[in-house]
Amino acid sequence: MRLLILRKSGKHQASEKFACEILSFMSSKTSVFTNPYLLLTITALVWGGNAVAGKLAAGHVSPFFLTLVRWLIACAVVFPFALPHLKKDKETIKKHFWFLFALGAIGFGLFNNLFYLALNYTTAINVAIEQASMPLIVFFLNYLLFRTRVTAFQLIGFLITLIGVGVTATRGDLLSFSVQSLNIGDLMLLVAIMFYGVYSVFIQKKPDIHLLSFMFVLGAAAFTICIPFTAYEVASGRFLWPDLQGWGVIVFAGLFPSLVSQLFWVMGLEKIGSNRGGVFINLVPVFGALLAILILGEKFQTYHAVGLVLVLGGIALAQKVGKPV
Repeated sequence: MRLLILRKSGKHQASEKFACEILSFMSSKTSVFTNPYLLLTITALVWGGNAVAGKLAAGHVSPFFLTLVRWLIACAVVFPFALPHLKKDKETIKKHFWFLFALGAIGFGLFNNLFYLALNYTTAINVAIEQASMPLIVFFLNYLLFRTRVTAFQLIGFLITLIGVGVTATRGDLLSFSVQSLNIGDLMLLVAIMFYGVYSVFIQKKPDIHLLSFMFVLGAAAFTICIPFTAYEVASGRFLWPDLQGWGVIVFAGLFPSLVSQLFWVMGLEKIGSNRGGVFINLVPVFGALLAILILGEKFQTYHAVGLVLVLGGIALAQKVGKPV
């Protein structure tokens, strides 16, 4: 990984020196950070663990406040490293401010608000499996919004994955499916996935700014959009001040899913490419389900196994090369 050369001056000298030391360590030939497969596996583990963390937060901190403080922590940590790039990217950020704000509000703010709220009503295993459908939701939105051509394999894979999500969300009773039969938490999660799908589709059009500038601006947008949601929690009497367990989840979410996993994901894909690295996303529901069983004591039911096989099978089928239809 190419080192960033930061000028040392005034009050930013210490933070810039620290940033250089961190990046130097992560670029060392002897560092574990040079192994892309380890980086991507850790990323999948953290993302799977986020579902468990969200379940642990239920009853210990209100979900909107969790998202608010999560992004406050993330922004505070990344700011010293992002500052030199924010100065350089200032004009580009100003030009595309509302687009960047919308990306952060939808992908980082609204998605996580609904994600953590959903875990107050459904299981972490359900969330882990249903969240795995996200890559094909992105493919569907690309087709719907931009008419991106698709292959027969992608269409069939999307339908199989959709059935897998349906099996999981209806607890294996897909034949009697109705909106009323769905758990409210699963419905919230499906809406959250659509939000993140919109974010993922439009992120392809992001302006040419540094990754750290991008992460800080979107994190700040997420923090801002969560302020009225937290105010609603307070006004409606739903606000829950975090206890020790709640603060633990907040710190975990602010550091690992928000920052570490994002950085590791980019570093891993830079080394082996998105085609080879993208398959590691399939580990998220596996890790999520295992952690939910080990940490939360949730039971892995037959319908979970069927849903997981269908979701991952559909995604695998969609990866096959074929002629656009």
